[in-house]
Amino acid sequence: MKHNIIGSKLGLVIMSVFLIVLLSLGMVIDRMFTSFYYNEMQTETEELASHFTVMAQSKESTTSQMMTTFAEFSNVSIFNILPDGRTNLHSGVHDSADRAFIRTGDLTDIFTGKTVSFLYKDPAGHRYFVTGQPITGEDGVSSALYVMSSTTSMEESLASVRNILLLAGIGAFLLALGITWIIAVVLSRPLLQMQRATRKIAAGELETRLTIRGKDEIGFLAGAINDLAVDLQRYRDTRQEFLANISHELRTPITYLQGYAKVVKSGLYETEEEKGLYLDIIDQEAHRLQHLVDDLFELAKMEEGRIPLNLEQVNLRQIVDQAVRRVELPAKEKGLLLTASYDDGQEVRVLGDGKRMEQIVMNLLENAVRYTEKGQIRVNLRFTPVSAIFVVEDTGIGIPEAELPFIFDRFYRVEKSRSRQYGGSGLGLSIVNKLVELLGGTIVFTSKVGAGTRCEVAFKR
Repeated sequence: MKHNIIGSKLGLVIMSVFLIVLLSLGMVIDRMFTSFYYNEMQTETEELASHFTVMAQSKESTTSQMMTTFAEFSNVSIFNILPDGRTNLHSGVHDSADRAFIRTGDLTDIFTGKTVSFLYKDPAGHRYFVTGQPITGEDGVSSALYVMSSTTSMEESLASVRNILLLAGIGAFLLALGITWIIAVVLSRPLLQMQRATRKIAAGELETRLTIRGKDEIGFLAGAINDLAVDLQRYRDTRQEFLANISHELRTPITYLQGYAKVVKSGLYETEEEKGLYLDIIDQEAHRLQHLVDDLFELAKMEEGRIPLNLEQVNLRQIVDQAVRRVELPAKEKGLLLTASYDDGQEVRVLGDGKRMEQIVMNLLENAVRYTEKGQIRVNLRFTPVSAIFVVEDTGIGIPEAELPFIFDRFYRVEKSRSRQYGGSGLGLSIVNKLVELLGGTIVFTSKVGAGTRCEVAFKR
């Protein structure tokens, strides 16, 4: 089995999106926890500094001892800085020699009554939250108190949180990887089936069908491929049948032409009347052959859209009336009752090609006479504000319902076993259908076997 390229691409896209979302979410959560811990520690340090400041401002003799004890208990370092920069009091683990955190600008702010807070990193790499507050006396600010709280505990907590986030992210990524693989396989499987099916169809295996069902785009695409295979199979069968039919239709007149021409050339006739009969047959078959070729040529031009149309205002009633008169004789010879009815509107005209409309009407009437052995043929022409409707109804042999979708196919015959009996080239309805389409009309056949056929053609006005 070939590598599932589309599944790999789909999985890669899904995993890329998931990874971006996961990393973004991890960064946001990490930033939230970091900001939370930093804010909490800063608040705690500032509160401790406030307590130390209150203690330093008291007048008790044990203030220094209390501040030292409280600093050791709180695990912070304190520096009490006098206005001249000397250290009045120091307590805690931070090296008293490291005074880099005491900046001139901060001292100036503190001695003006302000509070400063910042993050400090000592030469050894340890990080501290530093808060400086003023200690006031009777004459104003007497000294500055710095409280330093190590961030080691906070950083350890953050590291634990980050480890948990990392493990959760890895677990989520692995879970997503498995789910993505399943989704990619499930989504790509029908696409792979369609790929194999289309390759088979392209190779000529037109019986190939997909069993994919669904009310989504994939299901619709599978249905379209099946429809395409059906159409191609039908086109192939129709083409083969067309070639067989055209060969048959051409072979018969050619056989007559060759046979009777040989008879006349060899003088195998007894009288001049017999010779004339043979020449008449040759002439009839030549005309039949010419008619067949003309129909094929005209149909080909229609399908390519190269047939010229002379559009003008046409008196459709006059065309129908003339066509009815032309088929009266053959209908009468078969004992058929031919009736025609018209709506009022002799002067109502329709935009179209008179010659082509006459061809449509004549073809439909001749078909009705050809396939009706007894009974009647009814012709009706009526007008609406938007269209002219021409209807032909007969009581002929009828057409099976299953055959109706194919009656406009070239050389298609409903009664194949009796095709020679009824004659015709099998191209008439194909030509009619194409002409109606070119003129912007519609044609609809309804029929019942043994009861007759109804054809309705509507032209836009």
